[in-house]
Amino acid sequence: MQVFSVEGMSCGHCVKAVTQAVQSKDPAASVRVDLAAKEVGVESALSAEQVIEAISEEGYAIRLA
Repeated sequence: MQVFSVEGMSCGHCVKAVTQAVQSKDPAASVRVDLAAKEVGVESALSAEQVIEAISEEGYAIRLA
């Protein structure tokens, strides 16, 4: 599982947006969001760069944790 630090997430809508952003690129991806820790865990065939691109397209600042 790749873990990313994501700034700007604050609610359930953010969780849904981040999850859908990743799953739009890899429908089989498993996405775990921890709002309190501002972390997103992704189990996917996507590279870290592809995950970062998908989530940043939603307007979030993201980097590998």
